[in-house]
Amino acid sequence: MSGLPRDPFRAAVTGVGMVTAAGPDASRTWKAVLKGTPAGVGPHPALRGLPCDFAYTVDADVITPQLGVAACRLMDRFARFAVVAAREAVADAGLDSREWDGTRVGVVLGNAHGGLPFYDEQHAQLTATGSVSPKTPLLTPVTGATDSVTRDLHASGPGFTVATACSSGTHAIGTAHRLLRTGQCDIVVTGGAEAVICRLLIAGACRLKALSTRRDDPASASRPFDADRDGFVPGEGAGILVLEHPRHARARGARVLAHLSGYGAAMDPEATVAPTDDGAALERALRAALTDAGVGGAEVDHVNAHGTSTPMNDLVESRVLARVCGENPLITSSKGVTGHTLGAAGGIETALTVLALRDQVVPPTANLTSLDPCVRGRVVARTARSARLDCAVKTAMGFGGFAAALVLTRP
Repeated sequence: MSGLPRDPFRAAVTGVGMVTAAGPDASRTWKAVLKGTPAGVGPHPALRGLPCDFAYTVDADVITPQLGVAACRLMDRFARFAVVAAREAVADAGLDSREWDGTRVGVVLGNAHGGLPFYDEQHAQLTATGSVSPKTPLLTPVTGATDSVTRDLHASGPGFTVATACSSGTHAIGTAHRLLRTGQCDIVVTGGAEAVICRLLIAGACRLKALSTRRDDPASASRPFDADRDGFVPGEGAGILVLEHPRHARARGARVLAHLSGYGAAMDPEATVAPTDDGAALERALRAALTDAGVGGAEVDHVNAHGTSTPMNDLVESRVLARVCGENPLITSSKGVTGHTLGAAGGIETALTVLALRDQVVPPTANLTSLDPCVRGRVVARTARSARLDCAVKTAMGFGGFAAALVLTRP
């Protein structure tokens, strides 16, 4: 926080957009998450023969018509998700990208892996024919979603891609908060996008024993905080927010869904593929976010947890939340409905947290039938729970020791 104003800065969240396996837009994704019903999960042909041969996938038929075949040819799958979700978020905010001052609009998106489906396709083509598409260097970088959204929305302010593994989307939103706080932008389109149904990556994750092998029942395989959890299930999609400087939002009479009031980040150099037992990095990130927002841990009403359904992650995270926030917050993880979307998770799950504040309801944790007795905190299961929600937290962790936290408050 060095060099930044000490008073809390509350960026206005004025729009959300989502593309997930649970739904092609924010409304349908939110309805599925509230029901706690897994959607779009099943065997995937690209993963045939692997210990985890299933995934949460987006229906491509709902994406191509919105962009057109020609545009889709110039974007990898994750970039298409980002553009569709960004368009929805901008429309939800009541903005028109043809009318705004693009020099005051930034785009900050998180992505962990770049264009892996296109990599897979081109590797197969190279093996078979000795040649690849000249688009390969253009469609595969992690910057693809930011580039595509920037062009689609005519945004010419600051643009960044944040790549911090599974915390990428969360860090991207925190970075956007700081761009607004320092006055560099009036509007920032931010979140995360990912498409990682790639045989090479998933095979490696299987070797790490990070994935569920519940092949007989894929729909119940992702079960955060459950005593019978055995790993995460990969998913794909995008979650995008429109953040505005509060002065800009007030001047145009914008509807404010929530405020993004704090951001914290930390690293754990000892945590390569799993958090250390004490969760020290996540605790530092969470405490920093609360300090940034000017609120105490006891004031947190709701946490949308990282909750990956891996044995160690869920346990460590719950302990950190209990130490910092006590037993008050209602905790949920949406990964039983959406899968673990890696770099997109922070964008999707922050958008869901905004909607929880808007509707004053905490979604259930899908597939949670028997809470791990070692998990601490009030984890919501089976049915959504209405409650007074004034302050919510989104947490994230990623391979390599990355940790991040956001604080959102009711307007």
